[in-house]
Amino acid sequence: MGVWTSGPRARQQALAQPQQRRLYAQVLPGWQADDVAGSPYAIGDYQVPAALGGEAGLAQFRNALHACGLKLLLDFVPNHLGLDHRWLTERPDLFVQSPTPRPGTFRQQTRLGPRWLAHGKDPHFFPWTDTVQLDYRRPDARAAMTGLLESVAHRCDGARCDMAMLLLKDVFSRTWAQFPAPDTAPGSEFWADAIAAVKQTNPDFLFLAEAYWGLEPRLQELGFDYTYDKVLYDKLIARDAAGAQRHLLGLPPQGLAAGAHFLENHDEPRAASLLSPAEQGAAALLILGLPGMRFLHQGQLSGARIHLPVQLLRWPPEPKPAAIQALYERLLTTLPATSVGRGQGELLLPRPAWPDNPTAQNFILAQWQAQPPEFDLVAVNLAPHPSQCYVPLNPPGLAARQWRLVDLFSGEHFLRDGPDLHRQGLYLDLPAHGTSLLHAQPAYSNLLSR
Repeated sequence: MGVWTSGPRARQQALAQPQQRRLYAQVLPGWQADDVAGSPYAIGDYQVPAALGGEAGLAQFRNALHACGLKLLLDFVPNHLGLDHRWLTERPDLFVQSPTPRPGTFRQQTRLGPRWLAHGKDPHFFPWTDTVQLDYRRPDARAAMTGLLESVAHRCDGARCDMAMLLLKDVFSRTWAQFPAPDTAPGSEFWADAIAAVKQTNPDFLFLAEAYWGLEPRLQELGFDYTYDKVLYDKLIARDAAGAQRHLLGLPPQGLAAGAHFLENHDEPRAASLLSPAEQGAAALLILGLPGMRFLHQGQLSGARIHLPVQLLRWPPEPKPAAIQALYERLLTTLPATSVGRGQGELLLPRPAWPDNPTAQNFILAQWQAQPPEFDLVAVNLAPHPSQCYVPLNPPGLAARQWRLVDLFSGEHFLRDGPDLHRQGLYLDLPAHGTSLLHAQPAYSNLLSR
């Protein structure tokens, strides 16, 4: 985020808004004008500014990442451009506009004379006054933005596509129904065409959609590899354990595997400001232990609590809680030795430990297997009290063996009888916000008989 050029008009808006100035003062006391830039979501040019090393610096950075086995994803902001983009004067017909002034528009002098162009917006919020709205009902606007996307794809390995659902035809039509539309609109979805165009020359390019409103399955069908799982985030922050379980178990396997699971991002409050260390430990293992994309935000691993405006160039110093750093150190050094994220993962539906005990609804359980017969189990109790359940394990050959279970966090070892595990499941009793990462391997090679 923020690798692309913004511009002076966007920065002027960032400095002029009273609400933003109050926010700067709140999070960075004594801030100066030099601490503020234009928003990284008001892009003036899809070029890397010299202050960040220019295009050569980006290429060098990407090569360094590749040498470490890492890939580079960059932001693509398709809904709008910043006020500093040259298309405002050179190609004004690409934007939503009105023949007369109206709310949410601004006067722009162009090579074709003055125009009233619309600011970019989400239909549920006020317009972003440092942006101009592209008109996806126009084939030339779609072609121009596909070209920009292809230029981005040449410089990285994937793109996080900001507010991707705003471009869906029905969403866009409703949002801009009161503004003049071209006589003929494209019949296809922009994302289907644009993603296909990029993958034709770069089939491994990864597309991540910021998505809300239950439109994630549609975006996945149009070609996105991953979409934000905001529903899970909301359930975790609301401490709705049963709701989180229902949501995850209600997803089809391909929908779960296409989810990007997170506890914070640039839009959301810091997880450490909302969750206790114990709560964050449980939620962190959950998002890291699910099939799909595991999404960690800058500052999350050190327990940052201050949610910063994206326009600020300087961060205030913050303490780094040892407990938060320790929990991520434990997770990120333990998980690579397991099949989590590497093998075949699936969610399991916990069974009640006894008839009048409802606490099974507080568990999230994920079974992973990469090298049979061994397998791993991620178990999380999201409740603020102890919870119990039976885990219906189902790896091939479960009933034919005895099993040695090792809790990779505590180091405890257990022996369990395969037929018993097959018949009634693995009994778990976890404390409040308790977690367990179990590695299972056969205790004996001979078959058991009854």
